[in-house]
Amino acid sequence: MIVVCGEALIDMIYNGDGTQRAAPGGGPFNTARALSRLGVPTAFLGHLSRDKFGRELADLLVADGASLEMATIGAEPTTIQGTSAPNLTLEMLPVQLPPEVNALHVGTLGLVLEPMASTLVELVRRERDGRLIMLDPNIRVGMVDEAEYRDRMLTLVSESTIVKASNTDLAWLYPDGDYKAAVDRILASGVKLAVVTLGADGAFAGHRDLRVHVPAPPVDVVDTIGAGDAFGAALLAWLYDHAAIRPDLSLEPEELNAALAYACLAASLTCARAGADPPTKAEMLEFSA
Repeated sequence: MIVVCGEALIDMIYNGDGTQRAAPGGGPFNTARALSRLGVPTAFLGHLSRDKFGRELADLLVADGASLEMATIGAEPTTIQGTSAPNLTLEMLPVQLPPEVNALHVGTLGLVLEPMASTLVELVRRERDGRLIMLDPNIRVGMVDEAEYRDRMLTLVSESTIVKASNTDLAWLYPDGDYKAAVDRILASGVKLAVVTLGADGAFAGHRDLRVHVPAPPVDVVDTIGAGDAFGAALLAWLYDHAAIRPDLSLEPEELNAALAYACLAASLTCARAGADPPTKAEMLEFSA
């Protein structure tokens, strides 16, 4: 089982006519749904509200097959100041994760807002030796002290098995070089696999002495909401399907290429339709065929 840790919230999406619409979102929420749709046993670990929006978020997770056994529910509202999403405290964490949990996914606002950020940092430190840790920074500046935020992210990088980041994320984390140099630095810190998403140009990855670029399948782009989350979920799903979810992750060149191609396909299919609507495993197989 893969546990996705962080926030579920309501995003305000700007329409082309200047209006807004409320849409379920949050990187971890999207990732948990995408993993479940790809047939991976998944649990969401976060704090949800009892309000209408919170119930909607919970129902969507459950409908896609994600477990809420590790989630907590509170009276905080979903959408205004003092919201439910960041109020994940150490006391809300399971004292011990079930033995079937072999990977944790962390990132996005979950590593920005307190007390959730500190809680997830402690969870990673507690679990990193026995489980694969995947970090998706999805950098959000302007919300917290940037020096403290950068230090937190760089510490988490060194404690992760996989780091999946966009080229813009890496430009902020490692401003003195390009994304390929950033991959080298990430691997030098002990990370097993560093993956860079490049939008329409696909993805680049480093693993041991391997450096691989995989193009993205071309699609008619409707929007890009949730594409990065679908990419990360599909990467984990490929590893799960091939019994490769291990803290000592090791892939052959052809395996790395196949994993990246699967992740790029999921991201492209997500871009081909509106909203964070990741593909199912059946849709992935159909497109591949």
